[in-house]
Amino acid sequence: MSAVRLIARDELRLMARNRVAVIAFVLLVLLTLVAVASAWSHQRNIAELRERNAHAAESAFDRQPDRHPHRVVHAGHFIFRPLGPLAAFDPGVDAFTGNSMFLEGHRQNTANFGDVRQSSLLVRFGLLTPAFVLQVVAPLLLIFLGYGVLARERERGTLRVLLLQGAGRGEVVGGKLLAVGTVAMLAGLPAMIGFALIAGQPGALVLPMLTIAGGYLLYLALWVLLIVLVSALVRRSLDALLALLALWVVTVVLLPRLAPDVAGAAVPLDNRLQTDVAIARDLRAMGDSHDPDDPYFDEFKQSVLERYDVGTVEELPVNYQGLLAMEGEQMTSKLFDQYADKSYNAQERQNWMVEWLGVLSPAISVRSVSMAAAGTDFAGHRRFLDQAEAYRYELVQQLNRLQAEAVSYADDIAEDPGADDRRRVAAANWAKMPDFGFRPATSAELARAAVPGLLMLVGWLVLAGLALASATRRLGWAK
Repeated sequence: MSAVRLIARDELRLMARNRVAVIAFVLLVLLTLVAVASAWSHQRNIAELRERNAHAAESAFDRQPDRHPHRVVHAGHFIFRPLGPLAAFDPGVDAFTGNSMFLEGHRQNTANFGDVRQSSLLVRFGLLTPAFVLQVVAPLLLIFLGYGVLARERERGTLRVLLLQGAGRGEVVGGKLLAVGTVAMLAGLPAMIGFALIAGQPGALVLPMLTIAGGYLLYLALWVLLIVLVSALVRRSLDALLALLALWVVTVVLLPRLAPDVAGAAVPLDNRLQTDVAIARDLRAMGDSHDPDDPYFDEFKQSVLERYDVGTVEELPVNYQGLLAMEGEQMTSKLFDQYADKSYNAQERQNWMVEWLGVLSPAISVRSVSMAAAGTDFAGHRRFLDQAEAYRYELVQQLNRLQAEAVSYADDIAEDPGADDRRRVAAANWAKMPDFGFRPATSAELARAAVPGLLMLVGWLVLAGLALASATRRLGWAK
């Protein structure tokens, strides 16, 4: 048996004799299994709830009675974002951003009914998921198991004995790496098995699955290198433990919490009230469709009359009120899109800053890899918002077009007792409106979005490896 394997075997035997370490490892495995089971159950329940509510919303929309199309515009419609298979492993921002949207005319709403807002305050401290266990708990276990792998040998004087007996510095470090790496693999194995079970369902994409698995493999390998590196640099086991705990607190707990605050301060984001006030101000400046003397809509009316070659709106072959509603919706939607793009761009700059702070925290990098490949990051949320807005606009314009073509102008403006019945259209028209269908990102798009985080993890791994190689050359002889 090689010296590396002998050293690794002795280190693992020593770890196994440590009752506290064994109990901690068993607890980690149990915590991982609980996280997998709870995440799987939560994802199934949420998916079933959303599907049930989506069918109920579509059924309620189709069952509307005969009514004026513009009333249907204002009655609105609920849509729900379906969850991908990988969301159970890492729900990302989904619990905070909301999963449904109310669509209505003349207004662009935001997603709502996020799990955090609908659940107890305990949920705000973080969901128990396999991703959370691997990102936060697994490195802490590895620290407590491996902090003394080299510092303890130096402290007891056995390191020189190993070197005098013919073991090379590289073999000693390699054996310690193999021992801590074996523990890391065993610690991550339950989460990866759970990940395979969660993701191995219809609709799962192989490339994003491999990307996530590769990201966590790099992350755990990095912590193995960092633990052995710190243990090689310090003289006492206690110093190694304190240094590694400080590193864990800063990179896993502190920086991921501070990064969004730093990004928010650097790139301010208007709140919903500020945006609504600005939109209302711009709409007043653009034109008022209810004001007969408004310059913009007076010009619009003249262009419509010229297009149909008539002298008055009463002579038009279509209902002018419907054309007016279509023009007003086009104007407001264009304005909504401008403010939405402004907000999205600001949020993307914030996310870019947070991701680049992954240079200081590998936990941020692996989190960005996990969420991007699972489709639960901001890009996935924006994909839902963009498709929801496109669907809302098309739905409202179809209803406005129905008003223009199926309701006469005379009936639309009439005020006699029977006018309300005459301007109603048949309920069968609502069932002809298209249902919302969310188009998720492709496998290649999800994997591509995770590349920056993967590169940062590789960079961390290379730097840690170079530092360990340098520390290995000086190992054993300095007093």
